[in-house]
Amino acid sequence: MGSILDQLPDSVSIYEVGPRDGLQNEASTVGTVRKLRLIEALIEAGCKRVEITSFVSPHWIPQLADADNVASMTQARDGVTLSALCPNAKGLARAQAAGMHEIAVFLSASETHNRRNINKSVDEAVAVFRELIPEARALGMRVRGYVSTVWGCPYEGDVDPRRALELAKTLLSLGCYEISLGDTLGVGTPRQTEEILQLMLSELPANQLAMHMHDTRGQALANVLVGLSLGIRTIDAAIAGLGGCPYAPGASGNLATEDLVYMLHHMGIATGIDPEKLWDAGRVAEAIVRHELPGRVHRAGLRSLKG
Repeated sequence: MGSILDQLPDSVSIYEVGPRDGLQNEASTVGTVRKLRLIEALIEAGCKRVEITSFVSPHWIPQLADADNVASMTQARDGVTLSALCPNAKGLARAQAAGMHEIAVFLSASETHNRRNINKSVDEAVAVFRELIPEARALGMRVRGYVSTVWGCPYEGDVDPRRALELAKTLLSLGCYEISLGDTLGVGTPRQTEEILQLMLSELPANQLAMHMHDTRGQALANVLVGLSLGIRTIDAAIAGLGGCPYAPGASGNLATEDLVYMLHHMGIATGIDPEKLWDAGRVAEAIVRHELPGRVHRAGLRSLKG
């Protein structure tokens, strides 16, 4: 009898979102120098894809008001992709001025969350992206897309996954190279994840999809295993479980990068990340936010991860 473990890949790409999605939910301001320390620690650990900030209005996310400085002061490294969220043309101009080579756009599969999150209807957001994405591509930037609340919405409850599929198809058609599907509330369970991903994969290639799972109810790793067994090869995670969504009441942190790497490493799945240096990066994250973080490996420490 076949096992889910028979379908797992040899390697996985981890997209680190701690410096942006993680820090945006912090109540106390984290200074630019401290953010740069965290980004440097993540790169030193071997993270090759790091979302460092968001060029959103400081009115909406005051924590990321220093996006221009963070982006311009982060040292580029060969083989490392740095990205930032851009909600509109003004954000794109700021990203270009800061020297970004990749941006991300974002919307929700639920109408109410989209309005709370970016102050636009879903259709209005898509209209903005119809101009923004081709313009970014013309400037030589790669564009990643996020579709959030795919597994459920804090305001509307269940979300029809066909809505998320249509939005993902639209973003890909406009020029996004990859779509990250988000369980913003951390409500998903493996069976639901299988159903959602099978629907997505019926019309979209696995290499254009990623998973962005919150661990609010402790289901993130189980959901990731389902995704990996179905062909998904990119997983978003945040160092030490940083994060949450300011516009999703009850949503706690993202899947912790250390937890994900720990699991993959012991299953013989390569990530290119050094687990011990990553654990050190988690200590940096906790030091800069000045409170305890929830990642399980971060809190429990490492048993031997060598060999």
